[in-house]
Amino acid sequence: MNTTTPRNQPADKAREVANQTVDKARDVAHQAVDKAKDVASQAGGAVQQAAHVIGQKAEDATSAVAGGIHTLADKVREQGPDHGMLGKATQTVASSLDDASKYIDQKNLSGMVDDVGGLIKRNPIPALLVGIGVGFLLGRALRS
Repeated sequence: MNTTTPRNQPADKAREVANQTVDKARDVAHQAVDKAKDVASQAGGAVQQAAHVIGQKAEDATSAVAGGIHTLADKVREQGPDHGMLGKATQTVASSLDDASKYIDQKNLSGMVDDVGGLIKRNPIPALLVGIGVGFLLGRALRS
């Protein structure tokens, strides 16, 4: 026996349409979530690739800086005096520039960042004071 009376038919039909609408909305939401996951995954891959390229460019730039410092050391040696007190100072400056060039070339950017981080951890108060001083000088320079 059918318990649906003609009066209940519109209500039953409304429930059925509502259930279908909820199911459809649920399907659309799942599709949207899946699409968002795909887009996020692709974006993450693109960001990772861009970060790699930027990192490589930074490493190349540090190598170029090291080469420039080494060239500067050679010019100091060539154009500076060879003997006497000035000759010794010239050799000391050129030697220091060579050491800096080797350090930059060996450590690259990531190694230098690690070294600075270690220096700050070992000497937090002086690092904080240097940071305040640099901030003060930058503030004065930008205000002028």
